Amino acid sequence: MNPPGSKIVSMGHYQPSRVLTNDDLAHMVDTNDQWIRDRVGIVTRRIADTDTVADMATAAAGKALANSGLAATDIDLVVVATCSAVDRCPNMATRVAAKLGIAAPAAFDVNAACSGYEYALATADHAIRAGAARNALVIGAEKLSDVTDWTDRSSCVLFGDAAGAAVVTPVGPDEEPGIGPVMWGSAPEKSDVITIEGWRPYIKQNGQTVFRWATTALPVLAEQACAAAGIAPHDLAAFVPHQANLRIIEPLARKLGVTGAVVAKDIVESGNTSAASVPLALSKLIERREIPSGAPVLLFGFGGGLTYAGQVIRCP
Repeated sequence: MNPPGSKIVSMGHYQPSRVLTNDDLAHMVDTNDQWIRDRVGIVTRRIADTDTVADMATAAAGKALANSGLAATDIDLVVVATCSAVDRCPNMATRVAAKLGIAAPAAFDVNAACSGYEYALATADHAIRAGAARNALVIGAEKLSDVTDWTDRSSCVLFGDAAGAAVVTPVGPDEEPGIGPVMWGSAPEKSDVITIEGWRPYIKQNGQTVFRWATTALPVLAEQACAAAGIAPHDLAAFVPHQANLRIIEPLARKLGVTGAVVAKDIVESGNTSAASVPLALSKLIERREIPSGAPVLLFGFGGGLTYAGQVIRCP
């Protein structure tokens, strides 16, 4: 008999050691610390030098696996969400599996840009519910510095490199699912407002269009994710949205009505890390014990595509 659902049992994250400050950027392009803080709320971001997407994904996944009490031999599904991997084949998931010694897993990458992690988590949950997998590693990893135009002051101030990961397992027969139904979709008619295209790609975006869409359309969609899980926004213990811009996160949380909840604002110290941003922020909150185990948390990703996805999970 297939399990009634799945749950996150552990998290892990990784960030490269090099810190790029706003003052550092002021020596590279015409900008300054106050301008960046006022417009996007970012103070620092981490930049990978020799680390690849696969290296960072492996480091985060290794920590999640160590925290889970499971062995590499217990994992039979590896999913990596990324939109910045320069190497296309073999995919990141098989590279992670090889580095961690995971034998013969189903392994694939998901590219839904900044909502990729939520897509990947939903896919792993569906696979476990269907009996197609038992224990999964779900990873978001990005090296956006590889696709950033460091001469464009409107975009280069935004992005950083990181990875976050979760171990997902089945719930018991009498246990409530720890990952709620996914609410996902896209606005393809606006898909050209964030792009990474061509053989030497750079991230390009229409920031004002993204901002208007995020602050007007997303609150209703986030409410729908809560409704699918049978929970009211004001009952959430935490809200972990994609860390795109502090000026998007704050009004989104306010319009959603997550009063009293912890609202992730890792954007301040990590910048926008696309598919890595939600698991990175969640892993840090758990590490700092800011969310009680078992408490409801809304994960909500949005970005290039324009894709969006969200689900309520129970904090491991």
